[in-house]
Amino acid sequence: MHPNGVYVHLTTMEDRELYRRILGIEYPWRVASVDLQLAPKEVHVYLAHEDLSSWPCAECGTPCQLYDHQPERQWRHLDTCQYRTILHAEPPRTQCPAHGVRVLKLPWAEPSSRFTALFEALAIAWLKAASQKAVAKQLGLSWDEVHGIMDRAVRRGLARRQAQPVCHLGVDEKAFRKGHKYLTVVNDLVRGRVLYVAEDRKQESLDGFWRTLTDGQSKGIEAIAMDMWDPYVASVRAHVAEADQKIVFDKFHVEQHLSQAVDEVRRKENKALRAGGDERLKGTRYDWLRNPATMDPEDRRAFAALRQSELKTARAWALKETAMSLYNYVYEGPARKHFRWWYGWAVRSRLAPMKEVAGTLKRRFANIITYLKHRITNATSESINAKIQWVKYTARGFRNKQNFINAIYFHCGGLDLAPAATK
Repeated sequence: MHPNGVYVHLTTMEDRELYRRILGIEYPWRVASVDLQLAPKEVHVYLAHEDLSSWPCAECGTPCQLYDHQPERQWRHLDTCQYRTILHAEPPRTQCPAHGVRVLKLPWAEPSSRFTALFEALAIAWLKAASQKAVAKQLGLSWDEVHGIMDRAVRRGLARRQAQPVCHLGVDEKAFRKGHKYLTVVNDLVRGRVLYVAEDRKQESLDGFWRTLTDGQSKGIEAIAMDMWDPYVASVRAHVAEADQKIVFDKFHVEQHLSQAVDEVRRKENKALRAGGDERLKGTRYDWLRNPATMDPEDRRAFAALRQSELKTARAWALKETAMSLYNYVYEGPARKHFRWWYGWAVRSRLAPMKEVAGTLKRRFANIITYLKHRITNATSESINAKIQWVKYTARGFRNKQNFINAIYFHCGGLDLAPAATK
């Protein structure tokens, strides 16, 4: 024991063998010594290696001569009981004829990490289930250390991702923070995972995605669900063969446009009615947006009386519901006939918001009707968006977009995140 009673130096062969087994240290590495620091509750394990005639190059694996050693480095490892465990070593460097001087690959940690692979694997498992704040607190990590672990996990996960077919894609946007700060998100609708995230929602934001695909993946794209955002449409047309036959304007975005028009009618009519003492539309905003089947019996009866009335809002709601019945058709011919009839009704309705949305749908109809061929929606993207929102909420916001992007890939990318040394 150290004279001040704080340190215990473990020198026996049994002590060193115990920690070699705990740490999984294999030849040519060995545990040289172990220091138990009682006051800070830390175990410091010092590693050394045998003298070898050659070492593998970190780039190509070619046997090389030892060049020198880096200064001593430290790695945080899994705790030994309640004691924080720190590894110490001087990483060797090799002289490779092809690649020059390179630091040897270490079996317990990845090159850029200050944590062992087993510690990072534990942190990753916790981060999948809990907030970054909670994990940082429980493991004694800083925000930067947590973000560093996530960043390395995402980078290796993306590097390992195989070029699998992506026949059905979803393109969506996600608000980063208030003030029209957006991210572009591309999802694999079949496997329910995020494939690509980029800043903003410009054409260039989506353009970058197509460069990540192989020729085989690009040719295998059958359909793309998206909203009616022109920059996204332009990007798809510039990079996907027969794009206009594959773009499907999302059913739920179409419904959103119609619902917004209904709400505009309701707000204007409610203001006029209340000026005359009629309170029928007061507090009914969400009733017109809900499915009546989800209402309790009393609310459903009250809403039935409203939608069967002479109110303009009732007519607007009927127009919305009739427009959405387009998606019940199987064949394109009858669906087109239905839309022409509905469009005529909408433009004669004398409801300006409904006339405006009818014009939008007519202009975009070529890529609304493609739904009947491909039968895809962005429902999977909405599910992923809900998970992204959870990530955003539990993190209490992100200091920059890249951290948010990494968190999206981490939780929603379906990536293999584990450090290589834990496999």
